[in-house]
Amino acid sequence: MSEIFNIQLVQTTLRTATPVVLCALGCLMSEQVGIMNIGVDGMMLMGAFFAVLGSYLFGSWVMGLALVMVVGVLLGLFYYVFSVKFKSDEFIIGVALNILAGGLTVFLLRTLFGVKGSFSGPGIVPLPTIHIPWLENVPVLGPILSGNTLLVYVSWLLVLVSWLFLYKTPLGFHLRASGEAPEALRASGRSPEKMKRLASVLCGVLATLSGAHLSLGYLTMFSENMSASRGYVAVACVIFGGSNPPRVFLAALLFGFIDALGMRLQKYIPSDVTSMAPYVVTVVMMVIVVLFRRSRLAAHAKKLG
Repeated sequence: MSEIFNIQLVQTTLRTATPVVLCALGCLMSEQVGIMNIGVDGMMLMGAFFAVLGSYLFGSWVMGLALVMVVGVLLGLFYYVFSVKFKSDEFIIGVALNILAGGLTVFLLRTLFGVKGSFSGPGIVPLPTIHIPWLENVPVLGPILSGNTLLVYVSWLLVLVSWLFLYKTPLGFHLRASGEAPEALRASGRSPEKMKRLASVLCGVLATLSGAHLSLGYLTMFSENMSASRGYVAVACVIFGGSNPPRVFLAALLFGFIDALGMRLQKYIPSDVTSMAPYVVTVVMMVIVVLFRRSRLAAHAKKLG
């Protein structure tokens, strides 16, 4: 058991949970304004590709992240225009975006790099690993909290920043009001559409950054469909966490833990089974949420009756 449950398991959990955390925080922003963006899986995949492209072309991880954020802004605006301005079905737009991302990244991979399946090479500059000198020698906590890549720490910080932004700032209040009471917000002289545009852009940036962690932080390569439906898991984490940043973070950690545990159990259990485990847990999470909400509604209706 010590080969499975050890400090390395916790380290792997943090790394595997990070893309889900970032993507879920982005999805949370759009959910607050009444938009359920299931296109975040495609955004994550696009972020993974353009992070590698920027890092490879410019020889810099900074340029890779810069290109990713530009792509994130464009994808967020794309989703906003079609779902809010044109009032298209947001689920159809999300599915279309995921399909577009899958096809476009395959096309660009073969056109720009002349390879199929995956691309890696010494020209790709990965995200830096952050070592905290005063923490490294602390037993247990040192190996866990020090030595992670940049976006791991950024994801932790963004959980706190997202909570403060949504619940402790006027802009966050206006953003939430645009989803809960748009007419009241409009009566106060503020535009719900502007808040929805802001949320969509934030969602696009965070979702593409989650892809950048996959290709430059977790791995140093891009492979076709490397998002592996983590975007859908992020949506499930938002629902399971009740759109509250700390709870969403804990839900993403649960996914990361099951994923990391599955990797270690591959010595004893077929890899097909272990690879499926995180997604089975996600489905179970959704079932629990639905049953819990139904029981609460039934209890509330009984109380009123």
